[in-house]
Amino acid sequence: MSYLKVGQDAQGNPVNIFYQDWGQGDPVVLIHGWPADHQMWEHQAHTLPHYGKRVIAYDRRGFGKSDKPWNGYHYDTLASDLNAILEGLNLQNVTLVGFSMGGGEVARYMNRYGGARVSKVVLVASVLPYLLKTDDNPDGVDKSTFDDIMKNLRKDRPDFLQTFGKQFYGVGVVSHPVSQAMLDWMQTICLQASPHATEACAHAWAETDFRQDVLAIRVPTLIIHGTSDKTVPIESSSDQLAKLLPQATYVRYDGEPHGLFATADGKDRLTQDLLNFTGASNTPVSDDSRHGATQQPQGNR
Repeated sequence: MSYLKVGQDAQGNPVNIFYQDWGQGDPVVLIHGWPADHQMWEHQAHTLPHYGKRVIAYDRRGFGKSDKPWNGYHYDTLASDLNAILEGLNLQNVTLVGFSMGGGEVARYMNRYGGARVSKVVLVASVLPYLLKTDDNPDGVDKSTFDDIMKNLRKDRPDFLQTFGKQFYGVGVVSHPVSQAMLDWMQTICLQASPHATEACAHAWAETDFRQDVLAIRVPTLIIHGTSDKTVPIESSSDQLAKLLPQATYVRYDGEPHGLFATADGKDRLTQDLLNFTGASNTPVSDDSRHGATQQPQGNR
């Protein structure tokens, strides 16, 4: 397994981030959402290397196989972790892809580090530019919604995640865009996270104002969001983001929920949009070029 040291915790112990590095070509860095880990990108991370892209997907601190320190769950530190990964792997000409909470890392990185090493940005169902409803952000989400999340996490985290997962994927009485097996798998992934990291990161993505960070994004940008997203409502997020980034390409997936990366109709569409936007090969590359220069996949093949 591959790890990178990204800093130290409050006690001076190293913080190690787990990552997967697949394929060869210009790098695409996939940043997962809350409260999952890098495995949520299985379909995209497995497909892009077949078309000439190097894919790096990592577990945010506190999640998956990464270390789970008590501190460091605000976006300045999370952006610093991202910077350490880009520098540690010496990545250039990077496409940053941030899903949901991961959009925050992208925006804060672009602001704090001047967009170094990054050539393109993709923001998928992201929490940008500012989710919390305030006097100067009237289209945001009411604070009571986030208070309920915190209360239910503390009350019964597994039960909350089970209910949250159905909303996340738009599962209802007659709507089943993902299988029960997918729901069960995602529940297992989410429960691997530190309870403290889960709570602290929920505060971070719900309360952080990224409006100034967004203005630092000056590379070609693709915004993608599902119109039926009940987790990060499109009206409070990407519709507002598109106004701040009028030069970006904004694609609305009609009827898709938050977890469009895995739904029956969304996953292939998202993958194709990523292939097109990153300038991937139109035809599959050979096995030798696909696997010749980087770490071999350890799963999801």
